[in-house]
Amino acid sequence: MTRSFETLLCDVSDAGVATLTLNRPASLNAINRLMADEMTDALERLAADSSVRVLILRGAGHAFCAGGDVRDMAGQGVRQAGEALEGMSRYRRLVLALHGFPRPVIAAVDGVAFGAGMSLALLADMVLLSDRARLCMVFQRVGLIPDCAALFTLPRLVGLQRAKALTLSAREIGATEAHAMGLALEVLPWQTLHARADEVAAALATGSPTALLLTKQALDASLQSDLPTMLAMEASAQAIALASEEHRIAVQAFVRKKGQ
Repeated sequence: MTRSFETLLCDVSDAGVATLTLNRPASLNAINRLMADEMTDALERLAADSSVRVLILRGAGHAFCAGGDVRDMAGQGVRQAGEALEGMSRYRRLVLALHGFPRPVIAAVDGVAFGAGMSLALLADMVLLSDRARLCMVFQRVGLIPDCAALFTLPRLVGLQRAKALTLSAREIGATEAHAMGLALEVLPWQTLHARADEVAAALATGSPTALLLTKQALDASLQSDLPTMLAMEASAQAIALASEEHRIAVQAFVRKKGQ
């Protein structure tokens, strides 16, 4: 990936681990319109790159993302509902690009993840928090409703009652409480957060891209499906995995190892 970005840093390691860094540290990596568009572009480019096996999403400096850039919102002036609806389409594209990313996504969250920043983290397949992370569905404080798919992801992770409590109160929570609610896989000392994200990503990068994608897609569909539907999806996905080159190579390696 050769394009440079104004609001992002993007790197792909030799092992196929892509790291996408929100890079507006002076504003705690708040999302403005340019960043939203650049993130969508970067995600689409990374998704099309067959060398990419895993994606890490993180923020520059000591914050993940403070949410939407209020100065950017203020600069747009008073808008009619129809105009605002059209403007939200850029964030819809971003959400679909991140949620539909065809490889595992790890969010490494340090410092604040407020508003849309928290929403973006919840779209990842795995969330790792530093011990100084702070999360908040801050939207009510500025007269808005949760966006960037939080109305979809949050109740699935914490249940409807807790989702209502977090969004209606705009209460800030720390890393330990977020982990207890099921919002994160691990809480780590802030000094080791990114090294742990790299470690998890490196382990995932050794897996079969076909099997990882099929598993991710099936699990994403599971909460909106019934058992017969999931069994049908399982059968068709397993047939694809069984026919893949990655499966053939893995079986041959397993047999050779057992024969030694």
